[in-house]
Amino acid sequence: MHLTNSTSSVTVRQRRLLRDASLALGCAALFCLLATLVTGHWHPLHQFDQDWTSELHDYARDHRIWTAAVQTLSDIGGPVTMRALLGIAAAWLWLIGARVLAGWVAAQTLVGWGAQWALKLAVDRQRPAFSDPVSHAGGPAFPSGHAMASAITCTVLVGLLWYRVDRRGRTAACSVAAATVLTIGWTRTALGVHWPSDVVAGWLAAGVVLGVVTAAIELWRPGALARDVRRVNWRTRPRVQRVIVPYVRPPRPEGPPADGPLGDAPLDRDPLDDDPLGGGGADAPGRDGPSDRPDAPVH
Repeated sequence: MHLTNSTSSVTVRQRRLLRDASLALGCAALFCLLATLVTGHWHPLHQFDQDWTSELHDYARDHRIWTAAVQTLSDIGGPVTMRALLGIAAAWLWLIGARVLAGWVAAQTLVGWGAQWALKLAVDRQRPAFSDPVSHAGGPAFPSGHAMASAITCTVLVGLLWYRVDRRGRTAACSVAAATVLTIGWTRTALGVHWPSDVVAGWLAAGVVLGVVTAAIELWRPGALARDVRRVNWRTRPRVQRVIVPYVRPPRPEGPPADGPLGDAPLDRDPLDDDPLGGGGADAPGRDGPSDRPDAPVH
């Protein structure tokens, strides 16, 4: 038994659980506070939503080309697109053997979709209404489904890339994800189909789903997510192809063979001939050494 390693593993696992639980509880508390203010028609929040949405609607009504571009961005970043991306990621992870990680991605998609509609029906907030709307959307407004789906999808994809790239790649991935989430959320308000507080609520609900699903899987299968991450890294790392160069025996000199220092063995004897496998052992070129697979036993 390696007590040091066991203690370290338990500490890391507990730290991850604490992080996921803190994310879920913190976002849940803020979401409940925001929902209370919305259902209670708190005047400062209500006035902020009205002013912000009205100004954006007036601008969108007077600039049709700009509005068409915003509508295109909103359609591209819709829940259907985001869930399709997660579905593709889950299928790929399943095919390469990372079954728990694939289940984590699929659970984020399904739980996020179910939570979105449960919260919408529970709060049942009306969408902004205008006499000359520039866009249309159905269903309750709170929280925004676009904002929630984009936040879940971008966070999951960044998480899958996190251990595959260096620090510069992580910075780029986080920047692209943040810009995508903010842009999609902003388009819903700019088109006049959501209040700003709906978009913020969607982001908070996404944080709850991400934290709850991750913590639940970590409690159900401790360490399985980390093992699948290592399996993905091993399966997708670049391979170095080994080139086996055949041994060419040097020409024998003419005349009677001279005795070597160990007896009758000629001096030009191939040292690899002593190996019954013909390859010089496990360390010779062209032979595989101990397996470096993530699930191989370590001696």
